[in-house]
Amino acid sequence: MAAFSLFGQPAGAQSDDAAADPAATSLPSVDVLQVSGLFDDILIDSINDAIERADRDNAQALILQVNSRGTVVDDETLAQLLTDVAEAPVPIAIWVGPTGARFYGKSAQLLAVADVTGMAPGARVGHIGVPLSPAGIDVDFSGAVEDALRTDSVGLSEARALQVFTEINDEGVPTITSMVQVLDGREVDGAVLETTEFVVLDNGQGRNDTTATVRFAKLDLVQQLFHTVASPPVAYLLLLTGLALLIFEFFTAGVGVAGAVGAVCVVLASSGLAVLPTRPWALAVIGLAMLAFAVDVQVGIPRFWTGVGIVGTIIGSWFLFENLPGTSLRPSWIALFTGVGGIALTFIVGMPNMVRTRFATPTIGREWMIGEEGTAISAIDPDGVVEVGAGRWQARTNRATPVALGDTVRVAAIDGVTLEVEPLEGAAKDYREMRGKRGATDEFVAEPVTEPVTE
Repeated sequence: MAAFSLFGQPAGAQSDDAAADPAATSLPSVDVLQVSGLFDDILIDSINDAIERADRDNAQALILQVNSRGTVVDDETLAQLLTDVAEAPVPIAIWVGPTGARFYGKSAQLLAVADVTGMAPGARVGHIGVPLSPAGIDVDFSGAVEDALRTDSVGLSEARALQVFTEINDEGVPTITSMVQVLDGREVDGAVLETTEFVVLDNGQGRNDTTATVRFAKLDLVQQLFHTVASPPVAYLLLLTGLALLIFEFFTAGVGVAGAVGAVCVVLASSGLAVLPTRPWALAVIGLAMLAFAVDVQVGIPRFWTGVGIVGTIIGSWFLFENLPGTSLRPSWIALFTGVGGIALTFIVGMPNMVRTRFATPTIGREWMIGEEGTAISAIDPDGVVEVGAGRWQARTNRATPVALGDTVRVAAIDGVTLEVEPLEGAAKDYREMRGKRGATDEFVAEPVTEPVTE
């Protein structure tokens, strides 16, 4: 983990003032962990790892920079986190920031067990629910504070009046630099924290400079990936994208990039949905909507089932996630518009064009195909694929005369991009009659059917 000072210098770098005073660089470091997003198992593990790392590296304090709108872990896991923070071998500070940050849900009860707490202006905290109070740990909010935070949230002025935080004034704690500075002089478990030094400038004025090295940490790439996919809009868009790509791959020849990317998207979406409070019936509605889309994709024309799929996608998207206290997990309007609009365009325009292209022939006009023979690329019972000339086509036959894989067929008629075919022998009578009727329209005269004469 690379270490940087608050002013952008490397951990080992010194300012001119610090170089003049060797003692200024000997202060133990202060670690900062960015805690952003819903509290899940990954985020909780990262907090425990940061505590262990701070203790191992002899850091004088660990600051949790929090911006979270809820908790998706069970009470037992969260109670253990409260215990770990309360009994941490290093002082723990919590800063709700930057401006506009939120700290909602039962995880906000960490404010009651941390050693030092502060918030930025414009931030809000609340919706803490019923205090968990694990064994041996006092999650103590005063009556007025608990009443204000249990089902509602407060901003800077209300929090200051209720004394929710240990460090708060009219301006709050606007930056992480300010949070490091307010640690200076705090006594925690008999030890006094030292993070700043008063420096006299050349003009005779003085200022407090942060002299303790500040080391920032965040999730590694793999942790960040799985923590990100547990975000409602990301999991939702990955789900729709993955299902659409799998359907696309199903109607194309072979297994290609679309299928692989779609499978990865579905796996990542499943990982996120397993963490989030998901409604199973809404997820099932989205799955059925995709099946409805597939019905029309195979004929190459958006019809009734495409409309059913769009309606199902809208309903499933709207009700996919259950809400957390104080936080709506429903994807934003931008995410909903992107998901539903993208799916509609895909199955109204994209997929039909893809199917027509796949089963197209380079020859202008297809009337010549009526009466031509081809080979069944798959079993046709009643739908399948045939190869006629140099192209592959969707095909349909009468249910009374299924065609096996590899059999030779004859084209009886054309319906859009679908060929109506029949076996060379034993074709059903209704198909022969249909071929004769369509032949008149397509300027093709059907050969008369003669019954064999027996002597």
